Amino acid sequence: MYIASVCLVGLVVVVDYGVIMRYGFNDAPPFMEQVALLLVISVAMFGASAGVRDAGHIGVESLVGLLPERPKFWVGVLAGLLTTAFAVILFIGCGSMALNTYEHSIPILGIPEATRYVPPMIAGVLIVLFSIEHLIAMFTKKKVVPSWH
Repeated sequence: MYIASVCLVGLVVVVDYGVIMRYGFNDAPPFMEQVALLLVISVAMFGASAGVRDAGHIGVESLVGLLPERPKFWVGVLAGLLTTAFAVILFIGCGSMALNTYEHSIPILGIPEATRYVPPMIAGVLIVLFSIEHLIAMFTKKKVVPSWH
């Protein structure tokens, strides 16, 4: 959550600076768009992993709430397993893209194109770990409390 928050503040600063330079001084730095894109990716990915940690991801609570306890438990397990599968696919897909684009550089910034895929890969690992934590908590009947609470 802290990383997502820092990236969001950085995004606000970069976008505001770019807008002021473009429309106020007609002299927008060319690297602003690429930096903003990297920050947007970081905010989205670290925010998503924090959402999984907080069990705040999208759910169909109205339907699940109508179920008896046993089916409700297994729907939760299924959701945890699907979330884990998604995160593994995210990690593998982004890892593959990072390997395929490492030799190319991001225009203007001069850093490897693979840099764009690092935040989703880290988020994929975090989501897997948080999902496993939730699954263990479900089976041991313990409540997971987010670390920032």
